[in-house]
Amino acid sequence: MNESITQIKDNTGNPAPLGLLGFGMTTVLLNLHNAGFYELNSMILAMGICYGGVGQIIAGIMEWRKGNSFATTAFISYGLFWLSLVTLIILTKLGWAAASNDMAMAAYLAMWGLFTAVMFIGTLRLNRALQIVFATLTILFFLLAIGDFIAASPGFKHFTGYEGILCGFSAIYAGLAQLLNELSHKIVLPLGPVTK
Repeated sequence: MNESITQIKDNTGNPAPLGLLGFGMTTVLLNLHNAGFYELNSMILAMGICYGGVGQIIAGIMEWRKGNSFATTAFISYGLFWLSLVTLIILTKLGWAAASNDMAMAAYLAMWGLFTAVMFIGTLRLNRALQIVFATLTILFFLLAIGDFIAASPGFKHFTGYEGILCGFSAIYAGLAQLLNELSHKIVLPLGPVTK
């Protein structure tokens, strides 16, 4: 009995630029606040819900469709991180839950730091741009956790904000590089070598 095999070509677009830009732009805007440029405001919360949250979740679902487990896990997890962070703020403002104290926030951020450190190990099989994104994000989560754990000075928190701005711009670069390289069918912005 002859069985024919049908292969279906994947014609879907690359969702990684959407996820990276959603993460990167939201991270920059939040860390401009952490660096002391402005107070926490509705713009940050809206970006956290819409682009950092929902945008990354959509990108993660699209990556799942492509069979990319790493990107699915990363985008959906960090999308839910943004939604959980906004929820922490909104629940307190609405009076539905007590505010998280510094120790609780340090634990929350440290768990995200541990997750990100393991995800960074995964990037060692990917390009240099993604390695930089995940390395700087690991550092950012641990700096934020330390800042809450020791009730750090404003200077430490501002320093952490600048590191977060660097992290966010590295993700923006990685997203735009993928987008422009794909559109141009050549390397416009290098992503660095892929490590095997």
